[in-house]
Amino acid sequence: MPNLWDFDRSPSPDSRPDLPGDSVPAMFWAAVAQRGDATWLREKELGVWRRWSWNDAAQAVREIAHGLMALGFEPGQTASIQSNTVVEWVLADLAVMSCQGVSNGIYPTDAAPQTQYLCEDSRTTVLFVEDDEQFDKALEVRERLPLLRRIVVFDMEGLSDLDDPMVIGLDALRTLGREHLAAHPDALPQRVAAIAPEDLAILVYTSGTTGKPKGAMHLHGALAWTVRHAAKVLPQVTGDERMCFLPLCHIAERMIGEFSSIYAGSILNFVENPDTVPENVREIAPTIFFAVPRVWEKFYSAVVIAVREAGRVQQWAYAWAIGVGGRVADRVLARRPVSGWLKLQFRLARWLVLDNVRRIVGIHRARYLLTGAAPIAPDLIRWYLALGVPMLEGWGMTETSGLGTINQPHDLRVGTIGRAAEGVQARIDAATGEILVRGRNVFAGYLNLPDKTAETIDADGWLHTGDVGTVDAEGYFRITDRMKDIIITAGGKNVTPSEWENELKFSPYVTDAVVIGDKRPYLTALVMIDQENVERFAQERDIPFSNYTSLARAPEVRALIQGEIDQVNKKFARVEQIKRFHLLETQLTAEDEELTPTMKLKRKLVHAKYAPQIDAMYT
Repeated sequence: MPNLWDFDRSPSPDSRPDLPGDSVPAMFWAAVAQRGDATWLREKELGVWRRWSWNDAAQAVREIAHGLMALGFEPGQTASIQSNTVVEWVLADLAVMSCQGVSNGIYPTDAAPQTQYLCEDSRTTVLFVEDDEQFDKALEVRERLPLLRRIVVFDMEGLSDLDDPMVIGLDALRTLGREHLAAHPDALPQRVAAIAPEDLAILVYTSGTTGKPKGAMHLHGALAWTVRHAAKVLPQVTGDERMCFLPLCHIAERMIGEFSSIYAGSILNFVENPDTVPENVREIAPTIFFAVPRVWEKFYSAVVIAVREAGRVQQWAYAWAIGVGGRVADRVLARRPVSGWLKLQFRLARWLVLDNVRRIVGIHRARYLLTGAAPIAPDLIRWYLALGVPMLEGWGMTETSGLGTINQPHDLRVGTIGRAAEGVQARIDAATGEILVRGRNVFAGYLNLPDKTAETIDADGWLHTGDVGTVDAEGYFRITDRMKDIIITAGGKNVTPSEWENELKFSPYVTDAVVIGDKRPYLTALVMIDQENVERFAQERDIPFSNYTSLARAPEVRALIQGEIDQVNKKFARVEQIKRFHLLETQLTAEDEELTPTMKLKRKLVHAKYAPQIDAMYT
């Protein structure tokens, strides 16, 4: 593939890491020994970036681990962490694993009953919480958790007057740990050395799109193997700048963020909070950037809206530049030669427009972008390619330790999820079309659920993923949909809803959509509008509204979304087109029951909750 993007800045094979250890803690302590005072973590506090060296992080992990041992935390016991993505999450995670414990993450958006269920199912004895907000959930359910012995609070600011023997602040735990360390200096190295590859390391609970969340068990040896093999297909080097902002209890940020940065030595930057991600991206300018499709859609929408509000000259310049970039991307993707004249135009387009767009987004230093965890519209990937940045779509799941298939920077196939990663076997089941995966990256099973484990992993070790797809002659996989999501209309037509939904989400005015139509005469859709962009649309046209609900009910907004749907319908056969739609009148967040913490709509719940609105579209 021609070197028209920034592939020349990719690291050479000789510069890639080779860190020893057959567990994540062993890797971490080897990294500390190698890198010492080099920067590993950065966080922003009160407008100032604070630096953590490897030695700084090691000292904190050491003290937390010894503090846990002082509290009687034994090998094999579970500690859970309920917090947003902060440095303390990583420190606690590594401390728990280093003293042979099992680390389990709980989403900060989970309500008290969910906290109770996850602590109960995992047999949690120590619960780390971020602040008073998360502590209130633990307080509400702790009487129903007889195994829970201690609650550790990262930030005690809102609990300074609390006098509770079960509760200890993180600083106090570290003080306790220093005392235990002085009395037992060899205790932690002994525990790290005693970790076996087949020992349970972490629990990652599935997001629960159907039924209660299931605890996926990941072993130390499998995690270490997966981190090493992920580094072969997604090269990182010491000094790479990364962002850590997705939930760390999700397998993607845990593996691609925390664990991969330990192995590679890349710098992990923590955003201030979820609302400051766009500003922090521009500050950090990551060299490698992983995000879910919703983040990439928001960046694209911001640029599109900004261009629409710009003057005619700027609009013309952007249209010309992105058009040039698109023509280059199309030729590169098609393995066709790019003429010298087009290369010259592309350099000019970057100098005049595209590099500025990249700076506005914050991806001007990125060697490549990663997208996964949910389907993405191929046209969105092409847009980033047109800017001159390779976007690599990959596929993995909780049960595959986040590693499955991936596109490579030099061999992109837009619309596919790439080839199976090195060491991973993948194939299509001839009878069902389901993607099957086998390898050391596959999890050890579901906690306390042997029957579910047997349903998911067959006797030959093949993981049944639940994703339906195809594979071409060169080994590139394509996902068509989830098996349980395929719609069979009343006329017997099989429809894969995710393809249509992804096309509509490419619109800057749409956040999400769910296609309806199973056993129905035609297809309909529930649509969630993008509040910020639709509000701007309404304000520019003096459309009255008072809140999100009134915005969704405005006839002009319905007409706007109808136009977006009409554009998408043109890409599909008549039987696959949406005939009617309903705009959701509530702005959903991860705290709403309709969405998983990773912002995936729970189809079954949506169908049930909005049954009257759905039925009305067929009246």
